[in-house]
Formats: sequence, C-alpha cells, structure tokens
Amino acid sequence: MRGRLGSVDSFERSNSLASEKDYSPGDSPPGTPPASPLSSAWQTFPEEDSDSPQFRRRAHTFSHPPSSTKRKLNLQDGRAQGVRSPLLRQSSSEQCSDGEGRKRTSSTCSNESLSVGGTSVTPRRISWRQRIFLRVASPMNKSPSAMQQQDGLDRNELLPLSPLSPTMEEEPLVIFLSGEDDPEKIEERKKSKELRSLWRKAIHQQILLLRMEKENQKLEASRDELQSRKVKLDYEEVGACQKEVLITWDKKLLNCRAKIRCDMEDIHTLLKEGVPKSRRGEIWQFLALQYRLRHRLPNKQQPPDISYKELLKQLTAQQHAILVDLGRTFPTHPYFSVQLGPGQLSLFNLLKAYSLLDKEVGYCQGISFVAGVLLLHMSEEQAFEMLKFLMYDLGFRKQYRPDMMSLQIQMYQLSRLLHDYHRDLYNHLEENEISPSLYAAPWFLTLFASQFSLGFVARVFDIIFLQGTEVIFKVALSLLSSQETLIMECESFENIVEFLKSTLPDMNTSEMEKIITQVFEMDISKQLHAYEVEYHVLQDELQESSYACEDSEPLEKLERANSQLKRQNMDLLEKLQVAHAKIQALESNLENILTRETKMKSLIRTLEQEKMAYQKTVEQIQKLLPADALANCELLLRDLSCNPNNKAKIGSKP
Repeated sequence: MRGRLGSVDSFERSNSLASEKDYSPGDSPPGTPPASPLSSAWQTFPEEDSDSPQFRRRAHTFSHPPSSTKRKLNLQDGRAQGVRSPLLRQSSSEQCSDGEGRKRTSSTCSNESLSVGGTSVTPRRISWRQRIFLRVASPMNKSPSAMQQQDGLDRNELLPLSPLSPTMEEEPLVIFLSGEDDPEKIEERKKSKELRSLWRKAIHQQILLLRMEKENQKLEASRDELQSRKVKLDYEEVGACQKEVLITWDKKLLNCRAKIRCDMEDIHTLLKEGVPKSRRGEIWQFLALQYRLRHRLPNKQQPPDISYKELLKQLTAQQHAILVDLGRTFPTHPYFSVQLGPGQLSLFNLLKAYSLLDKEVGYCQGISFVAGVLLLHMSEEQAFEMLKFLMYDLGFRKQYRPDMMSLQIQMYQLSRLLHDYHRDLYNHLEENEISPSLYAAPWFLTLFASQFSLGFVARVFDIIFLQGTEVIFKVALSLLSSQETLIMECESFENIVEFLKSTLPDMNTSEMEKIITQVFEMDISKQLHAYEVEYHVLQDELQESSYACEDSEPLEKLERANSQLKRQNMDLLEKLQVAHAKIQALESNLENILTRETKMKSLIRTLEQEKMAYQKTVEQIQKLLPADALANCELLLRDLSCNPNNKAKIGSKP
C-alpha cells in the first residue's frame, strides 16, 4: 500500500509545508478562472523532484493521472484568463453555494502554485477524496457497514467553499457526483429483480425435481411390481391357453366388474380349455363372485366383518407357529425362499390376519401353502378375501378344526371310493397296511401344493373355485388310478410310501393334462354324500356297541337317544338342503313371475290408451252420422254383445 499510493506521512508533510506560508484569508481568489474538475482531472501533473525530501511520487488515481514529462510552471500576474493553471495537488470538497445549493470543488494548491498566483489561502479541512485515500492507505479498523454509514454522514455535511470562483464547466461533474446514488439504486433494483427471477427459477426447478422424483418412484414401484409378478409366476403352466380363449376370458371378466350372472356351462367349457397364467387371479375372483351370486351363506356361518388392515394391527397367539412354517412353505420358490423377504412377510401377514379372523381354527399346518398359492396370483387383500371364500363359502375350514373330524371323514370317503372303483389297488394298499392318512392327508390339507408342481396345483385351484371340495377327491382318485400298475409293482411298505410321496408328484405335463381332463369329466357328488352319512352311522353303531357292555342302563338310553337324534339331524340336514334347492327354484320362478307381471302391466297400459283413442274416434263418427244410422249401429252392437257367434250371419245380411 505504501509503495503504490504513498504514505500518510508524506501527505501530512505536504499540508504542513503549505501551512508555513503566510496567506491572507481575506484576499480574493486569483484572476484566472480554475479549470473544471473533469478537465483538470485529465491534465498532466508535474512530477516532484527526486531531490526533494518532502514529496514522493503519487500513484495513478482517477483525479491524479501520471505525467509522462516534467513541465515547469511560469505564472505571471498579467497572464490571460483563458490559460489554465496546473496544480500539483488538488482536493475538492462539496458545499452548497448561496441560493443554488450546488456542489463545488475546492482545489488546495501546493505551496509554489499558490505563491505564484499572489493569493494566500488558509489550510482547510480534509476533503472527501482525501478521506477515501486515508481509509485506503491506512489499515481499516472499521467494518464495511460502518464505513458506508460514515460516508453517508460525510456527504450530508457542509464542506468549505473553494477559494476559486465557480464556473459553468463544473456542472457535468456536479451532475455526475449528484447522481452517484442513482446507478446504485438501479443496480440494486436489477439485483433484486435478478434475485426474484432466480428464486422463481429455483422454485420451479425444485417443483420439477419433486415431480420427477415422484414419477421415478412410481416407475420404480411399477418396475418392482412387474419384477415381483414375474418372479411369482415363474412356473411351468399345464395346458397352453389359446388366444381365442384369452379373448373370451376378457369378455367374461367384464361381467365380473358388473356383477352379472353367467352361464355355468359356458364357464365350465371355457375353464376346461385353459386359463391364462397372467389373468388367473382375476379369474378366481370372477368364479368366487359367480358362486356367491348363486349361493348365500347363513348369517351364523358368515365370517366376522373385520377389514384386513384392522386385523394386521392386532397381535396373534399363533405367531410362533406361523414364523416356524414360513421357511417350510415353498422353500425352492424364489418369491418365498428369501428369509423375511417380501414373500415371507406377505405370507406372515395373511396367515396372521386369518388366525385372528377365525378364532376356532386359528392356524393349522397346510393353510400356509394355500395362502402361498393365492399370493402368487394376487395382492394380499385379494388373497385374504379368496382365503375367506375357500374356508367359509366352500367349507374347507372344517378339515382344519382342532378335532380333525372332517379330515377323518374325507379319509373314509377316499378309501370307500378306492374300494368301489379300484378294488385291486385298495386290496394291495390294505395288505401293506397303508392307510390314506399316510399319503392323502397332506394332499387334502395343502390342496396338493406341498408335493406337486405349481402348474398342476394352479389347475387344481381353477377347478376348486368352480366345483368346490369334491375336486380333491377327484384329483386323488385320478392320480391313484393313473399310476395303479406302478403302485401294484411295489411290494413293500417303504417302496409304496416312497413312490406315493416322491415318484407320483414327479409327473410330466402330458400326464398332468390327462388327469385334469379326467377331473372335469368325473361326477362323484352323490357317492361322497352317501359315504359321509355311512361314516356317521358307523360311528353311532360303534358307540352303541361300546356302551352295551356297561351296566348303567340310563347311560345306554341316553346314548341311544343321542344316536337317534343324530340320525334325525342328518335327515333334517338332507331335508334342509332339499328345501334350500326348492327355495332357490321358487326365487327364480318368482323373478320370472315379476317380469311377466311388469310386461302385462305395460300391455294393459297400451290397451287402455288404444281404448281411449277408439272412444274418441267413435265419438267423432257419432257426430258425423245421422240418427237412423246410429240407431242401427246400436242394435247391431247389442246383438253382437248378446250372441257373438252370430256375427258372421248378421254381417252377411244386405
């Protein structure tokens, strides 16, 4: 700072030298008019002598540009007024003039220039330019805000007048100095506008970024959903579905949204042709809706009306059993194989919700496979609704009760079917002491999902949603009958069990398709009902025979009465089923009668309108015809009303 701009000591030394001269404060200013500040700013200044110890060469500023050559000043008293006098050092200050309030510049000349002019001026206060110079040259102890505040105060102060007379050439600089604040204000306005525009751009960009993030999240969610759906449906389908069948299924699914009854024979034939893997979940929901439109559960058998989300908020006592079975459910499938992955978590939620909904059943081994098959084709809430349909509407929850009575009845029914339709196979299994509970219990409890391929299990589920619980018996019977020769070749207990548990499920697609076609063609509903009644009768007889050995006669009487009541209960159940069928038929007839009634009412209305029109025409005809003709017409009408058979004879008379 000292090398370029000069030191403060040199500046003070120059002021002290100027003050040593004797100046008279009352003298008039020199006769030569001073140059304007703008013109004087760009004049060449004489450089100080290198020998002089008081002054140092000044650095280049706006008001003191450097001079390239040294010039000597010879000022005389008789000098013309038009000649401008160069100044060694110049300081200008602002002050309001008398009456006009202009800003003037006072030039403080050096010692030599003032002595030559013949005037003596007293030293004045430091000008605002010198004050700026002092701030720059000396170390700043004040903050920029304090300096700006001090500048504002200095500008408002009254500065001393210049000893030189003002000229008109000062006005451009005065205007320039007076308008110094305007560019700053303009710049501030520009800066504020720019900041506003920048804020607007930033806000718009932030909004766009948020929207893009939301869209990216949606795309990622859809991508994850597609990926998870692809992983879910990663199984080989049994029976290819043609494009025509897919188009017809799309038309049927429109009726599902409109809740319209469809012809069950058409659905049966369409289901036999195949089901597209991508639409299988929607088709199951469609079949459940068609079943519910035709069959209504009694109020006592309906599940509690609790939503899926509310059930998830509760705690279940079956949590440990559910967590243990998560890793055992479809352990090789990629959707369920990841420990505590999305598949296992959704399966846990579904099983937990059902255990809270059905307090009697709770959780039983086998339900996890059924729930897993549903989750592979639909969302959690949809799978929960379909699980309720299978358990309550179709009646699968009976086989999961703690007493397992329904499962025992099913095992008896399967053995009776084998006894009646495949006697050799039945005898072979009995000789090796292989009961149906050894191989068929997991088939019934998991609906074949624990041992067979998913493509085959999906086709079994298709038929279950259409026909109900009897499908399990059909599939089991067709499986055993198709492999009867191979089972007969197995001679030991271990070989038969190994074949039924490992070899039988490992079938090719052609054999699976044959079994599915056999299931569609079979009808064993009557036999199953008869076997169930037979089971209950045999159970009652065994109980009576066991109690016959006892001596207590009142107990025997009570048991007999109980057995009779059970038989009556079975008869009443059969009658109740017949009554339900009759009620459904009567309801359908009632609907037909109501439609006919509406049609008849509409016909009656049209006939009444025609009658009114005919009456109007008759009245008009009566006005136009003479009285004789009217009398003849009335006679004819009376004859027709009395003897309608003589209409032709009367009409033939002239």
